[in-house]
Amino acid sequence: QVRLVESGGGLVQAGGSLRLSCAVSGHTFSRYYMAWFRQTAGNEREFIAATGWSSQYTTYGDSMEDRFTISKDYWGNMVYLQIDRLKIEDTGVYYCAAEPSLSTIRAADITRIDYWGQGTQVTVSS
Repeated sequence: QVRLVESGGGLVQAGGSLRLSCAVSGHTFSRYYMAWFRQTAGNEREFIAATGWSSQYTTYGDSMEDRFTISKDYWGNMVYLQIDRLKIEDTGVYYCAAEPSLSTIRAADITRIDYWGQGTQVTVSS
């Protein structure tokens, strides 16, 4: 059974930092990209960052600032998203996902993505 379980969300003040974690299990993801998305109020789910599970490749959404950093612990089966200099508009639900097609990920074609986590809420206060 494939499981992607996010954690690390919470309430944080603007300007602070947060590291989200995604525990990965139940599948061999060697051909997959692991990605982070978010859904903020009134907006569609958007692509933040992705990394190859078996490679060093990383890529970020075109609208994403350099405040976001994706990383992984291959042997620990973890994927992380570091968010720095948090802004109020970063408030939303952050999702971990796994998908073999990078184009699907970058297009945020959410119905075609193979696996999703349940999401973790990030709330940024002033």
